[in-house]
Amino acid sequence: MSAPDHSQGLPQAGPAETGWRDHDWQLLHEGPQEPAMHMALDAVLADEVGAGRRPATLRIWEWASPAVIIGRFQSLRNEVDPQGAARHGITVVRRVSGGGAMFVEPGNTITYSLYAPQSLVQGMSFAQSYAFLDAWVIKALAGLGIRAWYQPLNDIASESGKIGGAAQARRGKAVLHHATLSYDIDADKMTEVLRIGKEKLSDKGIASAKKRVDPLRSQTGMPRPDIIAHMLSVFRQEYGLRPGAITAHERELARAQAREKFSSPEWTAHVP
Repeated sequence: MSAPDHSQGLPQAGPAETGWRDHDWQLLHEGPQEPAMHMALDAVLADEVGAGRRPATLRIWEWASPAVIIGRFQSLRNEVDPQGAARHGITVVRRVSGGGAMFVEPGNTITYSLYAPQSLVQGMSFAQSYAFLDAWVIKALAGLGIRAWYQPLNDIASESGKIGGAAQARRGKAVLHHATLSYDIDADKMTEVLRIGKEKLSDKGIASAKKRVDPLRSQTGMPRPDIIAHMLSVFRQEYGLRPGAITAHERELARAQAREKFSSPEWTAHVP
């Protein structure tokens, strides 16, 4: 598949009722959080944006421990090998957005969320909104020498393989859009923790699964913090971005949801 041409700059408004520059984007980039807290923060921050109590926000995630994050509509039994997860001390959580399972370890991925009023993607299909909301990432990767493109529905791909994947949820008057890019994935561990169907039964299949995700470290040779800094500089240049902070109220709500919902076996093992 050939990469689309992104040389004409990033989309600003498109068919949306509001454009990127109509919003006062705030950056959140805190220290490491446990997996359940990340799930809760996504829900709470999206709801706060939808209620008009928080401006449009970009959040960079840092992980305190390894995790598998399954999509809202996935089956835990079908996606995760419980023995492999237990053997490697990996926490399994379920997020509020759709999409596929993600395997993450501290320092090995670049995960971010966008929380925006739905007016930013008004009139777009889900497929259109995925490409629209991550166009800045494609441009940032190009600046690092990576020829990347959006592969429908929700993959960010390159000539060397898949770089990452995105997921979305519409909550009230907000859109939650997040993506995980692989920086230095442990492919052996991933294949022990995630079920990859019949492919897992053969060496050829395991090799194929490993090849599906090509880490940014191998493509750029850059430290992870430098890649993040470059991505943020592109976002800031295109759309504006100022430092922000999670409020005490938001943190309290997130802690309660992390404890009562996102850490509960009932939520994690829920059969959609």
